[in-house]
Amino acid sequence: MLSLVFPGQGSQYVGMGKDLYDNFQIARDTFAQASEKLKIDLRKMCFESEDVHLTVNAQPAILTVSTAAFRVLQSEKDIKADFVAGHSLGEYSALVASGSLDFEDAIWAVRKRGEYTQQAVPLGVGGMAAVLGLGDEEVDKICLEVSEEDSYVSAANYNSLGQVVISGVKKAVESAAKLAKEAGAKRVVLLDVSAPFHSKLMKSAVERMQNVLDTIKFLDFEIPMVTNFDARTITDKSKIKRLLLDQLTSPVLWHQSINYLNSNLGVKSFLEVGPKNVLSGLIKRIVPDCNILNFGEKADLEKI
Repeated sequence: MLSLVFPGQGSQYVGMGKDLYDNFQIARDTFAQASEKLKIDLRKMCFESEDVHLTVNAQPAILTVSTAAFRVLQSEKDIKADFVAGHSLGEYSALVASGSLDFEDAIWAVRKRGEYTQQAVPLGVGGMAAVLGLGDEEVDKICLEVSEEDSYVSAANYNSLGQVVISGVKKAVESAAKLAKEAGAKRVVLLDVSAPFHSKLMKSAVERMQNVLDTIKFLDFEIPMVTNFDARTITDKSKIKRLLLDQLTSPVLWHQSINYLNSNLGVKSFLEVGPKNVLSGLIKRIVPDCNILNFGEKADLEKI
């Protein structure tokens, strides 16, 4: 059994997708389709500009590169996946791959998602930190301990055992980071991010994204998806909109999703599709006995 997995924000880099663009017409067509929809030059954005790291640009850029890679994979290898999954933003790429979301609708939606999440909290108010070396329950307990009504922090990403990202009001994140170090965390890294993603501070983004998603027609799944929200399979298109809204304020259950794919659904092979190989590294720590590959450049095709 094979699951395709799609990366989220943080996997972007200047130059991503250029190798695919230079070597495959279907990749060039994907960039052209996205650029026309958004009225911006995504080729130039991805290949030449540091602005690709801005949230409003990173989200459509990653989706475009991931979709281009998926389309190349389909045309060159005729890969038949049993499941798909995506990390945060990557769920939009996964939905495109599953056949349940049109690419042009997805590119428009993630551009708005980038705008609204960026605008949800004033710069400097929110923060995020990666806690390495503590268990999920320990991190949750620390977050509860330091949270107050007007100063809140909670888990944002359960990436792998011993790697939890926390998110919330900056002073609460800093307090939790201090306690995590005192509790024996190997490392705590304050992240250079523009907003406290996957926290209840994203409430205004949820309200605005609802209006965007109301205009989109979701389609039947061709491939089932395992979701960030509950680490379970979704096959009903009527539940997609709620899922995409809930994920904005809920933690990404990544290691839970990978374990579910492996233990409950029998997935033994994972193929990361898109820029970098961040998810491949996480999956190797979660299910080290599985076959794990990534595809983001032409040379990767030989390994698949």
